[in-house]
Amino acid sequence: KSDQESDHVPMPIVLIDQDSDPDATIVQLSFGDRLGALIDTMKALKDLGLDVLKGTVTTENSVTKTKFHITGLGTGRKVEDPDLLERIRLTIINNLLMYHPESSERLAMGEAFGIKAPEKKVDVDIATHIHVKEDGPRRSLLSVETADRPGLLLEMIKVISDINISVESAEIDTEGLVAKDKFHVSYRGAALSSSLSQVLVNCLRYFLRRPETDEDSY
Repeated sequence: KSDQESDHVPMPIVLIDQDSDPDATIVQLSFGDRLGALIDTMKALKDLGLDVLKGTVTTENSVTKTKFHITGLGTGRKVEDPDLLERIRLTIINNLLMYHPESSERLAMGEAFGIKAPEKKVDVDIATHIHVKEDGPRRSLLSVETADRPGLLLEMIKVISDINISVESAEIDTEGLVAKDKFHVSYRGAALSSSLSQVLVNCLRYFLRRPETDEDSY
């Protein structure tokens, strides 16, 4: 019975897409099928100062897949602030875990929200993969797959900015214990050279591998 129950524990997935709609940020959720979670998620987005323009809901194998098109309530534009994007992600995950606390062991945020620590220590067990490829003459696509944790998005954007590379847009994909993020980046309005791409990969790899400490980073 316990094996059957574990098979039905939903995998929390939150995807924030900045590229598919030029005028709005798209938030896609894939989780359990409880209506209350959907209603509370919409309220949580509004409480963050966001407007849900439209949404679609489909159910497949008892998993609800929801897509919201959201803009800033005051601006009517897509969300560009990385700090707000991170708050959107964490707010949604926190809300969903209220309805499915049994999923906390499959999500890195479970420990962060004080629900239950993951079965595996994510920083040790999940490999980091970083790739850069050209995406036209004026920008490159940076793909990062690594162990998820609160603040990861902001920290990675800071590392990228510290070497004077511009982040034009980001797609933030949280899949259980793993963060799978994509960034459109450029250097002085052009795609990254091979040498600068290698510098970027090296900097991110160093940052993501280093042990966490209680001291402030400089």
